[in-house]
Amino acid sequence: IGSRFGEVPNSLPKPTLPDFDLANLQSLFPAAVTIASLGAIESLLSAVVADGMIGTRHRSNMELVAQGVANIVTPLFGGIPATGAIARTATNIKNGGRTPIAGMIHAVTLLLILLFFGKWASLIPMPVLAAVLLIVAYNMSEWRLFINLFSSPRSDLAVLLITFFLTVLVDLTVAIEAGIVLAAFLFMRRMEKVTHAGFIIPANDEEEEIHDPFSIARFDIPEGVEVFEINGPFFFGAASKFQDAMTVLEKPPKVLILRMRHVPAIDATGLHALESIFKKTESWGTELLISGIRPQPSEALAKSGLKERMGSDRIHKNVGEALRHARALIEEKENRVQ
Repeated sequence: IGSRFGEVPNSLPKPTLPDFDLANLQSLFPAAVTIASLGAIESLLSAVVADGMIGTRHRSNMELVAQGVANIVTPLFGGIPATGAIARTATNIKNGGRTPIAGMIHAVTLLLILLFFGKWASLIPMPVLAAVLLIVAYNMSEWRLFINLFSSPRSDLAVLLITFFLTVLVDLTVAIEAGIVLAAFLFMRRMEKVTHAGFIIPANDEEEEIHDPFSIARFDIPEGVEVFEINGPFFFGAASKFQDAMTVLEKPPKVLILRMRHVPAIDATGLHALESIFKKTESWGTELLISGIRPQPSEALAKSGLKERMGSDRIHKNVGEALRHARALIEEKENRVQ
């Protein structure tokens, strides 16, 4: 080791503050974010592995805070970013380690080796170190799990293989960034698929009547009222489905009820789609009501100002209240005409 990397020091370096250069900070920032993310993921994965081996539950926030503090202090002594390691964690547990004290003893042991046996450590042959690293890499690789991943969905397998080959052929930083972007696109695609939007036909809802007290089959829908239900996150991928489904109306209804009880979240594109429908119903002379809206979409509507423009009385807890309001609005219109 000494012929390759120089003498192993037998004392701790003195703490020094690094030189802060804005140009260097800008060039290092993307790599730093990647390393920090990778370190956090590896540490939490190590903690999950430890939980599975000893049947405990780790504290994720505490793990990341401790790692963050360590990685702030370590560079002052010339150190590199530190993470939890699956190989050492598993070895520690297999040899009886059960508490954080085991990790502390491990760290102190390494420090003592550095302070008292550093000059002998520099005499370790490189082939020996290479063999040790190969064994460690093999223990960390979990190749059986890697093979089992080939039975996963093709999209997940594609992300895995692209990230793997980019790591080997290009660079770890590029591989992680590409993997995160691909996984994000895959997630958005799946969210778009699970979101459905369409007009409710009472006859098709009869199967749910037994289990659902608010099944539309339990209610009498007045003539001139249409109930439109959205199921799933109302993101930009689902907004086009919503707008396409609205085009099937042959003639404008007197009252349109948007049922949003199964919409856990909405984004800016979803809000824009609701805004478009609100303007369209105004041009039709149609009353727009919303039922069953959940906290996040309700808050988003309030912040966008759409809730105020519609009127808070047009937003109901459930479809039953919305239908009663719809009947009242239709009767009011008919009385006005008479």
